[in-house]
Amino acid sequence: MDTLNSHLAGLNEAQKEAVLHTEGPLLVLAGAGAGKTRVITHRILQIVKNGTEPEHILAITFTNKAAAEMRERTVKLLEAHGQGPTLTQGSSRSDLKAPFVSTFHSLGLLIIKENFRLLGLKRKPSIYDRADSMRVIKDALKSLSADNEIEPRACLGTISKQKGEGVTAGEYAEGARTSRERLVANVWLKYEKALADDSALDFDDLLVRAERLLRTNDEVRKRYQQRWSYVHIDEYQDTNKIQAKLAEHLLGPTKNVCAVGDIDQTIYGWRGAEITNLMHFEKKFPGAKVILLEENYRSTKNIIAAANDVISKNVQRVEKNSFTKNADGELLSLFQAFDETDEAAYVARTIKALMEEGSKPKDFCVLYRANFQSRAIEEALLGSDIAHQVLGTRFFERKEVKDTLSFIRAAVEGGSVDLARIANVPPRGVGKVTLLKILAGREQELTGAVRDKVVNLRLLLMKIQKAALQLPPSQLVRFVITESGLEKMHKEDKLEGAERLENLRELATLAARYDHLPMDEGLEAFMESAALASDQDELKETTDAVRLMTVHAAKGLEFSHVFIVGLEDGLFPYEREDDTENSKEEERRLMYVALTRAQKKVFLSYASYRTIFGSKNATLPSQFLSDIPQELLEWEVPERRGRTIYLD
Repeated sequence: MDTLNSHLAGLNEAQKEAVLHTEGPLLVLAGAGAGKTRVITHRILQIVKNGTEPEHILAITFTNKAAAEMRERTVKLLEAHGQGPTLTQGSSRSDLKAPFVSTFHSLGLLIIKENFRLLGLKRKPSIYDRADSMRVIKDALKSLSADNEIEPRACLGTISKQKGEGVTAGEYAEGARTSRERLVANVWLKYEKALADDSALDFDDLLVRAERLLRTNDEVRKRYQQRWSYVHIDEYQDTNKIQAKLAEHLLGPTKNVCAVGDIDQTIYGWRGAEITNLMHFEKKFPGAKVILLEENYRSTKNIIAAANDVISKNVQRVEKNSFTKNADGELLSLFQAFDETDEAAYVARTIKALMEEGSKPKDFCVLYRANFQSRAIEEALLGSDIAHQVLGTRFFERKEVKDTLSFIRAAVEGGSVDLARIANVPPRGVGKVTLLKILAGREQELTGAVRDKVVNLRLLLMKIQKAALQLPPSQLVRFVITESGLEKMHKEDKLEGAERLENLRELATLAARYDHLPMDEGLEAFMESAALASDQDELKETTDAVRLMTVHAAKGLEFSHVFIVGLEDGLFPYEREDDTENSKEEERRLMYVALTRAQKKVFLSYASYRTIFGSKNATLPSQFLSDIPQELLEWEVPERRGRTIYLD
């Protein structure tokens, strides 16, 4: 191949076609393991080779992890082909001399920060994470004497989904018909007031505010269309209504958009993902080119065959058939366990045996449908002394981490939610009544010892504010840990203190990634990264440990050996009272995602009895197991029989 097209070496024909089709709307339907990130990065290189400056190219994805990987691969590819620029240490975040690779939420935040005056916001708005939002929702329900009428989580879920549809609190209130809808509307209005009073935004607002600005302000919209003349959207099947609209507003008259997705991996309908965004792409963009990437580079033939048979039962999909040139590989193992403890023991001893043959803990992943299933697996792995990591409890949501970050935000930004969080951490005698007066701006009413305590808190925040102007992020974190009294408090805690201090040291380590940036940009970048972190950002690639996670959290990842546990009807597929054909098909897509995480081997298991809510119940094998041809399965022989079954 000539030097001009050397970057196409190693791509298959469908991938080459996608890379070379650079003008106009393009839809790439990429099956699992089909090399979609490779296509996006090489397509960006092709566009640069065609004469477009790198900074005029945008790529959007969903997680920080995916964005970081795509950014790194893109920059390396451009440098390798002499298409710079090289990102050197000390580069400013405002230096747009490279393709802008971002998550949707980071993109929304960028647009908001660059137009904060038009939106009537601070340049650095506070960002409520889910825990912050939950706290406000609970307070709102309590103020309405309705804290027993609806679960706060369900209330927040409804608000979030409606925001993703582009509905405002006022519009929802006007359309409320049932008592539940009217209650949610009242809570939502109180929630919006709390956000406004705190000059804060939640995750959904990052998209909603940015989309509304682009939709209603021609000048701003044209400015971004001129900045990014080529737009790439990864995981397009996961976009909700607002995300799809936000991306569309960025497209100029040429409609140079490349959407990459897989209808068979649409698993986020419950949080607003619109499968129709992908299904109707050609209708939305007449004349769009559609390319199928069907060759799988990840899995064995047997795994692909099983996945194809499972997903083929779905009706709402674009017909495609994944294939691979990889080896046939091993059959899929199937184990019938007595109960969840027996199932967990099977997982542990199988991993142990394979480790003795040379596999490493990080080669294994255990996938389950619901978080509660991890407990039995964790206990079995602990009992077998197998290192493991559970994804689900996000690092940035741990109490000690949130406390430290809240000290920084309360000092630098002055948010009331952060102030409320740290006012009495460590305990300093600031009670609820005192806190309410502080938040209401009535500190002058405080007297005596209580006033002295609040004054000392204010002095501490002033010290942190001053340090934030002088110290790089990692040193600031260490300063806060020490000066706030958090370090002393956790050292005195003989139960969990050591682990909490270890997490705080890890926080300082993470902050050090931003030390090379200019002082104000470094702290801002670190705090934004913490605010926008997702489940997959907890995955430490360097840690040699078995990964335990829900199937939802595993999307986009791959492992040599994958266990899919709890394959019982009612659990996986998960059974809901309001099941629809759409939700049933989404469960089948979830099974497809689970199977296609595996490179070499899949282990399937179900329990004859499972304890849920304290009761041991008989179960039936998942219907998904009957979708897999018997010739692809091999039964694992249980090591013991003859147990007595006791039913409640």
